Amino acid sequence: MSEIAYVRGDAALPSGKGVKVIAHVCNDIGGWGKGFVLALSRHWPEPEAAYRAWHRDRAANDFGLGALQLVQVERYVWVANMIGQRGTKTGSKGVPVRYEAIDTALGRLADEALALGASVHMPRIGCGLAGGKWPRIEPLVMDRLIRRGISVTVYDHRD
Repeated sequence: MSEIAYVRGDAALPSGKGVKVIAHVCNDIGGWGKGFVLALSRHWPEPEAAYRAWHRDRAANDFGLGALQLVQVERYVWVANMIGQRGTKTGSKGVPVRYEAIDTALGRLADEALALGASVHMPRIGCGLAGGKWPRIEPLVMDRLIRRGISVTVYDHRD
């Protein structure tokens, strides 16, 4: 079984050939404006527009923890909006990250990546503003993606 490839760089500019899916974690309240999403929005308007419409029409769709939305931004590049955090602020219920929701979304992402023949590229999802810990998320990525033969690259941003 292969391993996760760790590289320095910007996950919003994935390297390599072939179809690529950029995966990231979104909140469940329709907020888009801080963290990794800003890098995505600098390159393409479609992921934010699709996420906001998905949230706005949530009464008629699957928007919620664990859901996945794939948005094509270039011929061979897709963005995976994964709902993996409850709200945006740390409070009496702890940090916003929801590991079980990320696990569910990664399972859905695996099915889509296999159908597309795509590799998956991401920052350390759920570990920024969501407050998650990579030692809890890395095994989910291994179980859901790597074990199914999907190539995964995790980008640590250059300072």
